[in-house]
Amino acid sequence: MSKLKTKSSAKKRFKFTASGKIKKGQAGKRHGMIKRSNEQIRDLRGTSTLSGSETQRIKRWMPYA
Repeated sequence: MSKLKTKSSAKKRFKFTASGKIKKGQAGKRHGMIKRSNEQIRDLRGTSTLSGSETQRIKRWMPYA
């Protein structure tokens, strides 16, 4: 059978953890920081993990990860 292609957009945006969860960068910090509270800006630091339903979809896009 032929090889499956990995979605380029997915490999740039997501990383797998050792337990199989998927890490993603936080959205909502590109612009418009004045209207956001300091608490919200702090909460959006770093990375977060995807929910179960989203994880299934991303795993389909990255078959060899």
